[in-house]
Order: sequence, then C-alpha cells, then structure tokens
Amino acid sequence: MITVLLVDDHPVVRAGLAGILHPERDIDVVGEAGSADEAVTVARLLLPDVVLMDLRMPGGDGVTATSGVLAAAPSARVVVLTTYESDSDILRAVEAGAAGYLLKDASRAELVVAIRSAARGETVLAPSVATRLVDRMRRPHPADGLSPREVEVLRLVGHGLSNAEIGRELFISEATVKTHLLRTFAKLGVSDRTAAVTSAMAAGQLPTP
Repeated sequence: MITVLLVDDHPVVRAGLAGILHPERDIDVVGEAGSADEAVTVARLLLPDVVLMDLRMPGGDGVTATSGVLAAAPSARVVVLTTYESDSDILRAVEAGAAGYLLKDASRAELVVAIRSAARGETVLAPSVATRLVDRMRRPHPADGLSPREVEVLRLVGHGLSNAEIGRELFISEATVKTHLLRTFAKLGVSDRTAAVTSAMAAGQLPTP
C-alpha cells in the first residue's frame, strides 16, 4: 500500500484528488494539509510514502514545504502538482529535493502512474517540464565556475560514490545530487561523471586527489 499526503490550500482540490485516488487499491490517502507548516507537521506524524505538493500556498511556498517535509520524513517522495511551469519554479523544486513535477492538467491515469513511480524511487516529470529542465541544464555557461556544493558532489564522484551514497554523505536527496551533476555537466560541457571529474581537475576547479 502506497500512503499519500495531499498538500494544497484549496479544500476542493484536495477533495478532488482524494476522489481520483480512492478507487486505486494500492494507494491510500492518509492525510491532508492546507499550508506549508501544516504539511511538515502532518508528514512528521504520518510518514507518508508520497506527498503531492502544491507550489503556491500561504505561510510558505511548496519549495519551502518540500524541504521541510523531507527533513521531517526523509523517506517520503515529494511530487509537485501545480499550474506553474517556469524554469525557476521547476529548478527550485528539484533543488529542494522534489522527486517529480506534474501539472494540474495531468490526467487521472498520469497522476496514478506518477505516484506509483515516485514510490518506487523514480523521478516523474510532465513531458513539457522534462523538456524545459533538460534544455535549461544543457544551456552552456562557459564563464560559470562550479559552486561549492557542486565541487563537493564532484569530489565524492571522484571517490567512486554513487548518487545515493553522495546524498547520504551530504544529507541531501538523490534527486538533488542529480540536479547538481546536471548543472556541472552543462558548465563543463561534458555528458558523464568521469569526464566531469577529469575536466574539473584540468580546469583547476577540483582538487587533484
């Protein structure tokens, strides 16, 4: 059974989502929250498998709530469900640790598949969101140096750690590790982890072991 927490400041939206998910035998809506603070409190109490997170709410947005929920319930998988799909919204959500980003015009079938996929540890993105994210990450930034966090991630890559191991080492989600690596690849103009480490060392942006 996949336990789900619904987070949205509109009761009618939460009711609609609960109604959509009710017929699914393997999905159980165990709680609801109408604000960022309430989301963190309820997540801490219920420890849901998946959290469907609205992006715009009173008392803190969905990005803030995502960080708080993952701190309170580290095993939870947060899937943002919103009407917004700007580059900044998408990146902020992924950087906060969201495992997925869906738009509210998603079909019932898409929503159910996304919940099941997230519960399995997969990343779920609406097609339009995936395209925007990949385009943004591939956009060259030759003048950009690596951020301190990107250097940390790349240093651990150089030591042979997996994304999951890096996440545990730095106390961030695996999705966040992937985001840092995508940014690093774009900055260095490479497409894999080994090339990233080699290029960063050659450019003097990563200390030689």
